[in-house]
Amino acid sequence: MPVYNKLVRDLIPQVIENAGNKFTTRTLDPSEHLTEIKKKLYEEVQEFQETMNHQDALEELADILELIHSALPIHEATYEDLEKIRIAKKEKRGGFEEGIYLIEVEDE
Repeated sequence: MPVYNKLVRDLIPQVIENAGNKFTTRTLDPSEHLTEIKKKLYEEVQEFQETMNHQDALEELADILELIHSALPIHEATYEDLEKIRIAKKEKRGGFEEGIYLIEVEDE
């Protein structure tokens, strides 16, 4: 039996069971949950970097967004709270839409 030891989506146990397989799971405490979300987020970002087409990229971005949604309650925040912070940062420093690539800054 393969050992995974990783965070999975909430319905994966039912998928495994429906396939006729047995499994072992446990529910993580909030501290462990956040640690595993961070690990999974890193994994999904790596997978996003490896995508070769728009559909695969969107699938990985959706996974990243789902992990962000899962992390918010642990930080006692909502998606709306996050959006307010995102918008404030964008208004102050801009977004990333223009693809500006900083080469160097000369010290005065």
